[in-house]
Amino acid sequence: MQDKKNQDMNAEHMQTNNQKPQKLFDKKALAVLIGPLIIEQFLAVTVGMADTVMVSSVGEAAVSGISLVDTLNILLINVFSALATGGAVVSSYYLGKKDEKKACMSCNQLVLAVTGLSIFLAVISLLFNKAILSGIYGHIDADVMANARTYFYLTALSYPFLGLYNGAAAICRSMGNSKISMQTSACMNFINIGGNALLIYGLGWGAAGAGTATLVSRIVAALIMLKIITDQKKVLHIDRDIRKGIQWKLTKEILEIGVPTGLESGIFQAGKLMVAGLIASFGTASIAANAVGNTIASFEVIPGSAISLAMVTVVGQSIGAQRYKEAKGYVFRLMAIAHSAIAVLNLFIMVFCRQIVSFYSLSPEAAEMAWQVAMLHSVCCIAFWPPSFTMPNALRAANDARFTMVISIASMFLFRIVLSYVLGRYLGLGLLGVWAAMVCDWIVRSLFFFARILTGQWLKHCR
Repeated sequence: MQDKKNQDMNAEHMQTNNQKPQKLFDKKALAVLIGPLIIEQFLAVTVGMADTVMVSSVGEAAVSGISLVDTLNILLINVFSALATGGAVVSSYYLGKKDEKKACMSCNQLVLAVTGLSIFLAVISLLFNKAILSGIYGHIDADVMANARTYFYLTALSYPFLGLYNGAAAICRSMGNSKISMQTSACMNFINIGGNALLIYGLGWGAAGAGTATLVSRIVAALIMLKIITDQKKVLHIDRDIRKGIQWKLTKEILEIGVPTGLESGIFQAGKLMVAGLIASFGTASIAANAVGNTIASFEVIPGSAISLAMVTVVGQSIGAQRYKEAKGYVFRLMAIAHSAIAVLNLFIMVFCRQIVSFYSLSPEAAEMAWQVAMLHSVCCIAFWPPSFTMPNALRAANDARFTMVISIASMFLFRIVLSYVLGRYLGLGLLGVWAAMVCDWIVRSLFFFARILTGQWLKHCR
């Protein structure tokens, strides 16, 4: 198998310019794919930001409660989002291989798997709401816990709908059509922000209003995407064969990517939860500042997040077509775009950082801490975020997900967790120390992933 792959790669090198096939993704195709993804990521981030900003009028207890639940939500959501990544890799691979029937079959399995898992997570979250929050965050202020429990109940109800949306969006991206999920995300944001305005400002529901608006927006988005991926005219779609249930051979291919990615994401977010528990011990001001810092940081990495999704489609199809040299070229091209876009965005945010922080109703102490961590994030993510989080999707698209899992988990434990306690608690740097430890984690990941790409080891795991 490996000998055949080496022969294919050598043959690709020997092709003359006249014999060279047309590239799978030219400049226009990349722009059509990446542009809507950036807008979609921007819209996705504004859902969380709208909840935080609009509920901040109720007080720091509501902001803190929502931020604690959002950290937990990210952990659970990333688990089934990892399955969506696995499905996207498999679908892209078969599209590149020109096997559309197998690609559609993988779509069926993706929808079944991600929807089933998200329902399971929703049930667990609803049944053990208080136990989960108390176990993670311990003794926090009663008003913070009350807001957290309310928001957790409502967002847990939305997991199945968000899971279906993520799976369907992954299917659309696999066929290079990111415009559909962008438009659906815009609709979801409109409903969420409108609902927040009505329920928080109009009816005074606070955290309950934010959670209800999020739930309704995700239900609508899931129904829209379900209608789209059942359209039999599209290259990728789900069909009546989905009634046959799980087909383990195809599901195994998805799980080969999804399980390591899910473990990586799950353990990574679990590590963030441990760090969130440390931050909670610093007091309500630190919790609120961390929430605002995280919201601003999520905007700062939007281009990198979008390009990481594009990386799965572009590299996955190239691997399926056995164009390994072309796949490597796309990795460096997309990374250059990610670095450039993140640099432009972060320079803008750095200039207006204090004004952005002032949008939130924070105490002077919390506002100053939020500004500090946001500035640290802005400066460092330009160089280190893309190779830490965008580049690994190229490895996953080449079936090298186990390597990214091992490196990410080891780096997260040693730097994100251990160093956070050293800098934050024992050296007395508090919240800023925790964020400095995060940057160290990025640097270590970047070195390992960049070396993996340069040496070509990632291509030895292709199907």
